[in-house]
Amino acid sequence: MSQYTTVKQVKAKTIVDLQKMKQLGQKITSLTAYDATFSALIDQAGIDVLLVGDSLGMVVQGHSSTLPVSMQDMLYHTQIVSRGSQQAFIIADLPFMSNATPMQAAQNAALLIQQGGAQMVKLEGARIENIEFMVQQGIPVCAHLGLLPQSIYQLGKYAVQGKDVDAAEKILADALQVEQAGAQVLILECVPATLAQQIAEQLTIPVIGIGAGVSCDGQVLVVYDMLGISLGKIPRFTKNYMQQADSIFEAIQAYVQEVKESQFPLPEHSF
Repeated sequence: MSQYTTVKQVKAKTIVDLQKMKQLGQKITSLTAYDATFSALIDQAGIDVLLVGDSLGMVVQGHSSTLPVSMQDMLYHTQIVSRGSQQAFIIADLPFMSNATPMQAAQNAALLIQQGGAQMVKLEGARIENIEFMVQQGIPVCAHLGLLPQSIYQLGKYAVQGKDVDAAEKILADALQVEQAGAQVLILECVPATLAQQIAEQLTIPVIGIGAGVSCDGQVLVVYDMLGISLGKIPRFTKNYMQQADSIFEAIQAYVQEVKESQFPLPEHSF
């Protein structure tokens, strides 16, 4: 019997659990997952949130960006991730151009929830009308601000966002707006740690960071990055947990523990 099959099954987490964790100052742990095996392994290591990210376009499909990922891809991967998970809260990405209008966003979100098994959908940018409309239909929404991979052709490169005063004020204003629109979780990607701290303190919803410093309410990483097996350059904001682990399961457990104890990210993983 493998070492991770002995973990006791627990009740599946809900958005209420994540909200309580923020209120109590308990860090939220999250990793990406793209298939049933990794989903089960991560889930049984005690992760709070599984993110079925459109990052699969790069780490699974071998593309240079997330842009080629289709709704069919996202639905398929969400389905197989949900089969492997028992206790984690599952968030699935709305891929590029799947939420161009509020109705399109709601229809595609419904697919990820009804057929995919997701409990929440994530969309990039301060798409206020889309968020409001989905929330009105009973769809739980996670907003995503800071570095937006689906806008890479506009940005020109993957770089830290919100470094100057105007840009920081814009991200803070957007964060307040998406919360007011009804988003129940916010992911902040590649923003200065001081800005992320300010946002996490001002918002009542959980703020999960990736390259956004230790003061966020939780952390998320691409699982292949934290295992040191991603193709290409590993981002500065991640850490290779396999270097001091005997197994993938132990590496994931170490990540969970370090996030819970605010030992990750360290200053060298932040901006």
